[in-house]
Amino acid sequence: MRISSYLAVALLEASAALAAPSLEATRVEARTSKHASKRPHHPVAPKHCGRPFPSSPDRKKVCYVNSHGHGKDDSDYILKAIKDCNNGGHVVFSEDTKYTIGTALDLTFLKHIDLDIQGTIQFTNDTDYWQANAFKQIFQNATTFFQLGGTDVNVYGGGTIDGNGQVWYDLYAKDIYTLRPILFGTIGLHGGVISDLKLRYSPQYYNFVANSTDVVFSNIDIAGASVSTNIAKNTDGWDTYRSSNIVIQNSNINNGDDCVSFKPNSTQIVVQNLVCNGSHGISVGSLGQYIGQVDIVKDIYVYNISMSNASDGARIKVWPGISSALSGDLQGGGGSGAVSNITYDTMSIANVDYAIEITQCYGQKNLTLCNQFPSNLTISDVSMRNFKGVTSTKFDPIVGYLVCSSPTVCSNINLENIDIVSPSGTNLYTCGSIEGIENEVNCTTVNKGGN
Repeated sequence: MRISSYLAVALLEASAALAAPSLEATRVEARTSKHASKRPHHPVAPKHCGRPFPSSPDRKKVCYVNSHGHGKDDSDYILKAIKDCNNGGHVVFSEDTKYTIGTALDLTFLKHIDLDIQGTIQFTNDTDYWQANAFKQIFQNATTFFQLGGTDVNVYGGGTIDGNGQVWYDLYAKDIYTLRPILFGTIGLHGGVISDLKLRYSPQYYNFVANSTDVVFSNIDIAGASVSTNIAKNTDGWDTYRSSNIVIQNSNINNGDDCVSFKPNSTQIVVQNLVCNGSHGISVGSLGQYIGQVDIVKDIYVYNISMSNASDGARIKVWPGISSALSGDLQGGGGSGAVSNITYDTMSIANVDYAIEITQCYGQKNLTLCNQFPSNLTISDVSMRNFKGVTSTKFDPIVGYLVCSSPTVCSNINLENIDIVSPSGTNLYTCGSIEGIENEVNCTTVNKGGN
């Protein structure tokens, strides 16, 4: 009996020794409060794309993501939990846990899965690694830390995703050709809801939605300015690209570029109930950047937007028909396509440079050259209505800029119930090459080019 007892103790000690390599991770997990969140319900309202969204069945299995702690890369734990719970499961990033990601993650294989982010996910600041390994997208210089795609994917939980952006803001100030990752890459997702998240300190855009359909973004909080003299640039809230039936709603965005931007081949999109601060407005474009490509943006409804401390409120920006350069890392012009059936309905502005801007000379400072080579991209059936507020002092007494490169490429642009004034009380617009616009707004200057 005594020998058996000794053997039992020895076996227990041996088992503990074998388990030792994972003990640290187990302890980290044990300190956290483990529970799965209930999936939130965010109705698409009041506007809708007109096409129903697919249903998402309940998940039958729960997987908890472990963490190494101490800033070590948790990508192995994250991939394991996702693979274990893919096709019908619920993955939990535990509350009060900070997860570190130092490896580019291709998550485009997801099916019928919920990602419940309660804690904090932060990407490493290894700029050399990310420039070499982030996923290169096919638009402009876009790269992403990860690619989230597949079928029927929900992401929520109330937690934070942090892009560690400061090192990127400082690096970009030294080298404008730095490839800065986008914080949240929705790439090839068909059916899903991304909601109840805090997105912080993105190196570039906060969200890039590409090649996706039937996706709703709701209750997203975006913020993260630079703490140095180097400004956080190109930090768009959302950019949509080659995607349709997308809703972006009920969110707060504090950023330094477009609040939302509809890039080429964005169709059937609703943006509603947003508070935007510090941005470049809700923008169609830029479009017509690449010769030989046809850019289509249509069936867009923007509703109930609060816009403050911004360069623009509602904006349509198109490259001219000749090569132009906005900056060293952003050049283009000569592409074709069409913008049609665009509605901006109900916008409140405060301290915004241009309440409304339409230009087809994006990136071209030589207006004579822009007029000689008008845009190959048409703009038609645009409605802007129910705007109110006061612009900034930047262009006072001008409150808006409505200029096409030729009257043959712009038609049926209508403004109604626009109650916008400058700080000095004027409501003047720079107008040009848009037939009939002088009957709808107070045009003080006729300009044949763009800005």
